[in-house]
Amino acid sequence: MSVTSYGVNDALSNKLWAKKLNLEALKQTYFGRFMGEGSSNMIQVKTDFEKSAGDELTIGLRVQLEGDGTTEGQVLQGNEEALSTYSDKFKINELAHAVRVRNKNTIDAQRVPFNLRSEAKDGLNDWFSNRFDTCMANHLCGNTLATDGRYTGNNTVTAPSTNRIYRPGGATDDATINGDNTKFFKLDIIDAFVEAAGTASPMIRPIMVNGEKKYLGFLHDYQVTAMRTSTDAGQWLDIQKAALAGGAASKSPIYTGALGEYNNVVLHKWNRITNGISNAGAVQANTRRAVFCGAQAGVVGFGKEFSKGSHFKWIEELFDYERELGVSGQTVWGIKKSVFNSEDFGVWVATTYAAKKA
Repeated sequence: MSVTSYGVNDALSNKLWAKKLNLEALKQTYFGRFMGEGSSNMIQVKTDFEKSAGDELTIGLRVQLEGDGTTEGQVLQGNEEALSTYSDKFKINELAHAVRVRNKNTIDAQRVPFNLRSEAKDGLNDWFSNRFDTCMANHLCGNTLATDGRYTGNNTVTAPSTNRIYRPGGATDDATINGDNTKFFKLDIIDAFVEAAGTASPMIRPIMVNGEKKYLGFLHDYQVTAMRTSTDAGQWLDIQKAALAGGAASKSPIYTGALGEYNNVVLHKWNRITNGISNAGAVQANTRRAVFCGAQAGVVGFGKEFSKGSHFKWIEELFDYERELGVSGQTVWGIKKSVFNSEDFGVWVATTYAAKKA
């Protein structure tokens, strides 16, 4: 009787594992539920790299027309309005990692009740998803201290633009955010964001959820604690009143794991939110930069597929007379926040005092 099997380095086997890595790594990312190809998503997936060669993509933005127009008896010729357009550049590059384990039929593999090859894949799943989330956090928070392309998604992190950063208590530098009661995270910060989102130019576009306009807010664990324990009137209680009530909108993935909703901002807890940075360029302990996002706050893209349905490449190598197995996951990708005309397009940050309670 003949038995069909697929061993190490078999092309079909490697493609299968590559697809698994592609599916599972992206699914495990924190921001995976906020990604999509449409411009209404918080993180827009750009597919241009998959269709043509090149490692840099220029993204265009047309600003909305603001002219008065004409009416009866007025001449249209000579009163036309010029289009205003801006651009942003987005790069991709390689990212790879590998692990080495003892191969099957060794005493090491005999001693453990799990498959070392499968554990290697799961380890790479975790590593890629964690790295993607770290890169996204660095961009959205404006963590300019992150300069290694492996931690910035192959694109330079830019500081929050002047009109896209808020500091409570009238502070103008993250270095002056201290333990004063006015510097903690409170609901009025969310109100300030909603106001800024609708009046800024360009305005921060909301995400449409079942016909309703919503924004997304991400708070560090310490900021969530400060918000929950605030003794001021009308604070956490208001969020509880507006928390997920089981309506149609709550079926959207943007509500998965949410803390609640306040003033049309769906709040999430995210422990990757970075520290504040002083105007002098130094990290500020006991501060965090909460992030509020609308549509197209960030972009992510992958190079051409290595195999159908997968942007990842799975490579296995044998060493030491097949006693050791090396497993590598590889991709070509890039990520960044959207910036047009030197202004953050869909991101607004708020630096507040945030220290561990215990």
